[in-house]
Amino acid sequence: MLDESPKRFDRIIAILIQLQSKKIVRAQELADRFEVSLRTIYRDIRTLEASGVPIYGEAGIGYSLVDGYRLPPVMFTREEASSFIAAEKLMEKFIDKELGQHYQSAMFKLKSVLQNSDKDWVSSIESNVVIQPPMGNLFNENVPNAMAILFKSMADKTQVVLNYQAFDAEVSSERTIEPVGIFHDHNNWYVFGFCHLRNDYRQFRADRIEGIQKTDLPFAKEHQPLETYLNKEKECPTTKVRLLVDKKISKFLASEKKYHGFVAQKNVGDLAEMTFLSRDIENGFARWFLMFGDYATILEPERLKERVLELMETFKDRLQKKNPEN
Repeated sequence: MLDESPKRFDRIIAILIQLQSKKIVRAQELADRFEVSLRTIYRDIRTLEASGVPIYGEAGIGYSLVDGYRLPPVMFTREEASSFIAAEKLMEKFIDKELGQHYQSAMFKLKSVLQNSDKDWVSSIESNVVIQPPMGNLFNENVPNAMAILFKSMADKTQVVLNYQAFDAEVSSERTIEPVGIFHDHNNWYVFGFCHLRNDYRQFRADRIEGIQKTDLPFAKEHQPLETYLNKEKECPTTKVRLLVDKKISKFLASEKKYHGFVAQKNVGDLAEMTFLSRDIENGFARWFLMFGDYATILEPERLKERVLELMETFKDRLQKKNPEN
């Protein structure tokens, strides 16, 4: 029975590339490189021939491709090559160390197929593109391979063990999870997965992962695509919020308003009436509102007004309290 595993497929492709790299390749040379028997090499060669690759073989000499046969090389236009620059710069700042190294290796391979004139053209752009790093760390520096392990776990459908520091916990805890997907939101990376400790789906922020270990334990559940769970989160109960905001301030809220359930905006004279469907008016929305509250009016709900006043009273008490060090 033929071995149709991915490993064999990779070996056959590598044999084809090696046949293109030399005029004659001996079967023993291939067997030694891939650490397989001569019989296996003969079988792989027959597979290539059956696929239409014109291979010439002579006993005692070796194999060669019929003169003139070549796989067409991968070529990129200058415009396509320039898009790699932005991607490379982003990967340097927004991915963990191990995946960043893999991507850098891939970029060397991509650039190697460019014509010399295009290589110079790309190099002239590279030094003039700078991506500023995000505020804070996207990953724990002591866990440089978290993203790479999570990728492998999702592909292999095996569980991982996290040493995780939750926001409201004083010490980290061990969590065994089945990663469903990874997403970037509000300047942070998150892994969404089934948590065995909580027996439910949870999301974990990447920079709070203090340790990670891949296991050989298979997933215990069948999971839906990541988008399915993220859409369900959007269906959580919401509270309608309407604000009147000074127009000169409303434009500065554009980058954050979507994270607080922004729905619509209309002009009312010199003001902008903004409508939200908030999932958390008690803390998330109320605290965000305080950032620009001196330029805004709460139209509804009354509970938001009350919560903002409660927070302001708390701030006032703290500010008026004497510092014990004085």
